Amino acid sequence: MEIIKSQSTAPDVPDGNNHPEAAVTKKDLSLWPVACGESGMGLPYAPIDWPEPGDIWGWKVGTRENISGIWQDRYLYLPSRLQKSLRVKSSFPSKPAVERFLQQEFPDTDMDAFFSSFNWRIPSREYACAEGGSATQTARNGKKKKTEHSRSESKVEAVDCKVGNWMCRLQLQAKNYSMPAMDCDICCGEVGFCRDCCCILCCKTVDWAYGGYSFIRCEAKVNESYICAHVAHMDCALRSYMAGTVGGSNGLDVEYYCRRCDKKTDLIIHVKKLLQTCESLNSQDDVEKILKMGLCILCGSQRERSTSLLHNIELALTKLISGACLGDIWNSEDRKAGISAGKITHSRRNGALPQVFDNVQQTQQPVYITSDNRLESSEIKEKIERALQDLTDSQEYEYKIAKESLCDQKDFILDLYHQLDTERSELAKRTSSSADCNIDALVTNILKKVNQIKREVLKLKDMEEVAKGFGRVPKEILKEHFDLQIEE
Repeated sequence: MEIIKSQSTAPDVPDGNNHPEAAVTKKDLSLWPVACGESGMGLPYAPIDWPEPGDIWGWKVGTRENISGIWQDRYLYLPSRLQKSLRVKSSFPSKPAVERFLQQEFPDTDMDAFFSSFNWRIPSREYACAEGGSATQTARNGKKKKTEHSRSESKVEAVDCKVGNWMCRLQLQAKNYSMPAMDCDICCGEVGFCRDCCCILCCKTVDWAYGGYSFIRCEAKVNESYICAHVAHMDCALRSYMAGTVGGSNGLDVEYYCRRCDKKTDLIIHVKKLLQTCESLNSQDDVEKILKMGLCILCGSQRERSTSLLHNIELALTKLISGACLGDIWNSEDRKAGISAGKITHSRRNGALPQVFDNVQQTQQPVYITSDNRLESSEIKEKIERALQDLTDSQEYEYKIAKESLCDQKDFILDLYHQLDTERSELAKRTSSSADCNIDALVTNILKKVNQIKREVLKLKDMEEVAKGFGRVPKEILKEHFDLQIEE
């Protein structure tokens, strides 16, 4: 059979002989792990009887798999009847490619119904074996015998993942949660949704990379014996105003609000785990991405613990962006307050901005168990209070500078508008009375005034960047419009 390949590296069309059970009945959508380069015909990984009875689609996997143990290289092939009748490519390397084909050749197709008739995600046999799973655990005929568990023994790790995610069961077994999950007949009743690895907000699977920093699992008790156990992407929760610091009816303060059980989870511990995870990584991009997530979670909170964590994250990000080595961004040396982007001095005034933190003095004297803990605690409290007061003074000083400069610019623009109105009135009088040789000069002055107003309005727009804080304003704007000099 001749196949028109979408790429030179596209795999050959499957003939169904590579898999013992090439033609699977539609009633059986149980999934089995698949080896590298394996192929087959029909269910569970390709549709059958579509668009006409007897049409059986083919499938094949490549060599790449993702972190969840699912084949990333996954191909879908047209039934032989369509290959002969349609002059189009026969292989589709992605879902969008299949959708484009269906929209072009079968515009009335219900996409959701089409993709729900088979399973797009194909689990990897090599990954399952490497993680301790066994291909023999799932029979090739797909007919598994499910053991009935009593309610008291129905822990989450005893249930196979509904989306065929091998990492799901392995991770739950490793966690060994002490309390079982509650029975859920709402979202968990949906086909292809697993509460242990599917986000309750977007229904996509979560990623356990780097300790699962990118999602949160609700472990709130719904009663004395069971917990909620639904998961959500942290990014989805932040975008949905269900995590972080949010006003309104939810009233969150560095918390996560579970849409399933309406319980709140404190995210302080989650942020601390983010920092611990970052300290163990060697990738600057990954560290920056995780730190920015922690920044989003803490932003806007007034809790003391949140403020301390927020400062640590901002400091680490500042060092990272400035080019510091990963090993140096966690050092507590040379912590300075000022503005986070650098030390700022004001050239129009005598003196510099107050510092939020003094340089941390590293003592060489060890702390013995005989030390007076009350004295140490008192000193720590005083340092924190002094640091917070310095921060307040610094912010007030910035506010005064911004207010003075913005008000001056506003008054200047209003004065220009007043001058423009005066010159326009003068022009109207001269044109209505008689010819005047100075009219051209007056028109020229008016046009210059209009252009000047435009420039000053753009300048004001640049100055309004201070709303984000001086530390996030480009150095050129601070120097030109606020007379502030940045020292690297």
